[in-house]
Amino acid sequence: MKASLSKVYCYFSFAKTVTMFLLMKPSQVHALLSASNLMHRGAIPLRFSSRVFSSTSDSPSTDSKKKYYGGPPPLEDPSSFPSWAFEPRDFFRYELLYQSKISNARVGRIHTPHGIIDTPGFVAVATNGALKGVDFRQADEAGQQLVFCNSYHLMLQPGPEVIEEAGGLHKFINRPNSPLITDSGGFQVFSLAYGSVQESLESEGELKRANSKRPTNYSPKSGPPVKVTEDGVHFRSYRDGKKIFLTPESTVEAQKSYGADIIIPLDQLPPYHIDRQKLVESVNRSHRWEARSLRKHLENVKEQAMYCVVHGGVDVEMRTESVQYLTSLPFDGYAIGGSLGKNSDELLQLLEWMMPMMDEGHRKDKPRHLLGIADEESILGAVGHGIDTFDSCYPTKVARHGTLLSRTGKVNIASGVKHSKAYGIPIDDECECSTCRHYDRAYLWHLFKAKEPLFMQLSAIHNIQYMNDLMKQQRQDILDGKI
Repeated sequence: MKASLSKVYCYFSFAKTVTMFLLMKPSQVHALLSASNLMHRGAIPLRFSSRVFSSTSDSPSTDSKKKYYGGPPPLEDPSSFPSWAFEPRDFFRYELLYQSKISNARVGRIHTPHGIIDTPGFVAVATNGALKGVDFRQADEAGQQLVFCNSYHLMLQPGPEVIEEAGGLHKFINRPNSPLITDSGGFQVFSLAYGSVQESLESEGELKRANSKRPTNYSPKSGPPVKVTEDGVHFRSYRDGKKIFLTPESTVEAQKSYGADIIIPLDQLPPYHIDRQKLVESVNRSHRWEARSLRKHLENVKEQAMYCVVHGGVDVEMRTESVQYLTSLPFDGYAIGGSLGKNSDELLQLLEWMMPMMDEGHRKDKPRHLLGIADEESILGAVGHGIDTFDSCYPTKVARHGTLLSRTGKVNIASGVKHSKAYGIPIDDECECSTCRHYDRAYLWHLFKAKEPLFMQLSAIHNIQYMNDLMKQQRQDILDGKI
């Protein structure tokens, strides 16, 4: 009798526990599992039940209202990806030429279907498929190899279907023999919510709609400018306010239409100032989105390489988990993204403890890209930590505002009248760009003061040449044992 009562009590307790578990909110379950140190560490199977998004399913439902019982869906198991995806690509590879003996700096080449990228190398940003003030022929003459185009802007204008009909992005912009990289649009979506990175730092992560005085298409009646769900992100076009739903799968499809040599999966970029629990949720969501992007990419590779985007802000634990998980998946290279610190010093501190992980095992055989950072100070510090490529609109942006880069320091062409009579003096005596060969500071000062469009072209040509000369010198200094 006692044994029977004991069994009944056990069954009742078990049923009560299961009922309580099912009634808990997803966030409560997630916190419980995390606290028990079970989630993502192998102690809990990836398939809880048929109601949970399985690691073997192609993608979750596109219904943004779908509920995932027991919290967010689990991370996809690396073993669920096809074995051939882990094999080397015959169309894309990183070639190590020299590893520094005094730092993590290295010299190499990235081989792509449209040409070689010497590393460490600078990546110019052509936001709308065009460099600001510079023709691609001029950029090529200045030594520009890899160029970065923004998927978000190209989605809105002219649209992926137009570019695909034109024969792909290389043909559309008439740059058939040089490599291109496109992003997912995640960074631009982040900017809609929080403004630029600098604005996000100044506002301490407050939403742009509550802080910015700049005009936007947002209005209280239309709802928040950005809404993130498990399936993707809802936002409005900055051009006409049209509602857009971007998913990991749709951004890959767009990048397939573009045909760039290197593509980036969809990720979520949280602001620098963020609650840690929200950071954890954001990083895990980025991991799930990136795995979905990768799976979509592998359906039709089309001789394109896909880089993952390592996240985690400046949090050591989250960055480490991001590196460990994403490098276990068959990505072709590693991009370092997310919030990278509030200044160059914090960025370099982050790279100092993170980059040694990139030299472990198979990771050292793939290229590493630093997203959105290419000012001179950051480059000079990051090269020594083993970064291969850097992208930024910094050189062309500062050129438009009158700042010219030189080996003797920045030249502010608008400062005073000292440049107005600098006859015969080029921006940089050692520079071989067409601007320095044909024009002096006095003429450039005149063009800037007169607001002549020619100034933007001449200054941008020079700054792109300077950045490529800088990276060439960095490669030589590594080979000479100076870095």
